[in-house]
Amino acid sequence: MFVKSNRNFRLLMLGQSFANVGDVLYVVSIISVLYKMTASAAVAAFVPFTITSAMFVSSFLMPLFIREYELKKLLLGSQIGKTIILLVLAIFMTSWLHPANYHFLFLLIAGVAFLDGCANPIRQTLIPHYVEDDELLQANGLSETITQLIQMGMWMSGSLLLVVFQQNQLIWCTFGLFAFASLCLSHLKRVEHHAPVQEGKWLQFTVGWKMIKGIPLLKALAQMEFLEAAASTVWIAAILYVFVEEALQEGEQWWGFINGAFFVGLIAGSVLSMRYSFYIEKHRGNFIFVGALFGFIGTLFFGTTSSPLWALLLSSFIGLFGQLKSIPQQTVIQTSISREQLAAVYTSLGMIGTGIFGAGSLLIGVVAHAFGVRFVFFLSALMLALSSLIAYRNRSQFLKKSNYEG
Repeated sequence: MFVKSNRNFRLLMLGQSFANVGDVLYVVSIISVLYKMTASAAVAAFVPFTITSAMFVSSFLMPLFIREYELKKLLLGSQIGKTIILLVLAIFMTSWLHPANYHFLFLLIAGVAFLDGCANPIRQTLIPHYVEDDELLQANGLSETITQLIQMGMWMSGSLLLVVFQQNQLIWCTFGLFAFASLCLSHLKRVEHHAPVQEGKWLQFTVGWKMIKGIPLLKALAQMEFLEAAASTVWIAAILYVFVEEALQEGEQWWGFINGAFFVGLIAGSVLSMRYSFYIEKHRGNFIFVGALFGFIGTLFFGTTSSPLWALLLSSFIGLFGQLKSIPQQTVIQTSISREQLAAVYTSLGMIGTGIFGAGSLLIGVVAHAFGVRFVFFLSALMLALSSLIAYRNRSQFLKKSNYEG
């Protein structure tokens, strides 16, 4: 397999893995300590909102950073920055944290999320620099498999670790993991990267948007990203808890079971993408369409079911086809434009995803309260139906490479 002989891809995956494990430990610890200190679910729920908002801001500013700095330096700098913030957080939680100053935690949370928002598009951009085009889909599949295994394992074990360790001990552990991630990323090979430059710094913000507007398939993917980000808000904890209680009439543990089933589907989709990468690459337009279509169907049936077992199966089904869609979709983006343009495009797509998800997460609860929890799943299914229609109309475009130079 290509990964055995690809040192840079291995280092990128290893660094990403250490960082992902640390991210989950850190979020679990922060939410736990805030809830215990304030006894307020609203305060704890403000953590994901803070994270999403900070990532949106960093996505907005990323074009300036890409213009000024080399990609490896940006990725390494963001990870070192996260490591330093975790050191400050660990010292603060160990020595000074009390109910009168817990607000300071949100400043540190925003700092970590801001740097994460910088790192995510760079990681996606670096993969085509380190991997040949004919191995991209397999590389994306492996990256997603590792990420989802870590997410599933750490979210399932995070609460158990809190039984054994104190929150500040897990934060110190996260600091160590982030330090190891920084060490791995420091050994990456530098890549030649000449970002598209506009006259004037403020015009630099438009680079990614101009590319999306100028390339039909990227425009289609941006429209799908908009719809799917809005649709995905039904899976936030606040909505899923209500669905489990009111629609399924089960205890809150079923929220964990449904999440676990979704991750199993994601992992299965990633493994299938690696195993059949050659076939999927040849038919990636159809896979993107079918994945979007079955995501719509699965969400529609999930919103109508009253059976916990059916909910588990449908959650896994949605995860499976979502991944069979998203992995070839990543490959489409990576092969539709030059490597120098990738970071700008990923940044713009990231702004769409984080911005719409953040705003939608605030609104979806209001809609669910007004019209019922099943209604928001039907609304989500409608948006996914529109996304699948866009995918169907553009499925032949997803097989082409663009010569756009912008």
